[in-house]
Amino acid sequence: MNDSPIFEQIRDEISHTDVVLFMKGNPVFPQCGFSAAVVEALTTLGVKFKGVDILPDPGLREGIKNFSNWPTIPQLYVKGEFVGGCDIVREMYATGELKELLKNKGVEFAAPGEAAD
Repeated sequence: MNDSPIFEQIRDEISHTDVVLFMKGNPVFPQCGFSAAVVEALTTLGVKFKGVDILPDPGLREGIKNFSNWPTIPQLYVKGEFVGGCDIVREMYATGELKELLKNKGVEFAAPGEAAD
């Protein structure tokens, strides 16, 4: 296990929040279409999640790719486990698998009309 400061930062983020999306931009203003698509899926499901903007920090931007061994952003983590990137999350959303995964992991859903973080 790598003990770099970036890896420690990532582990800290994914261990303290049930659903974390490492993304370009933030949930209110995504900076790429792929990040926007994952935000839309999570928001439509009413999932409270934390968006972590990787754009201001080149170390984090590369570090998250090494941490997950996944080459692209966005990256979704649920209860500390890597779920996937945009294509995987979109497919899981479309089939209902994402909602089922979140339920099985005990993730809380927001009340209708309640915004995500």
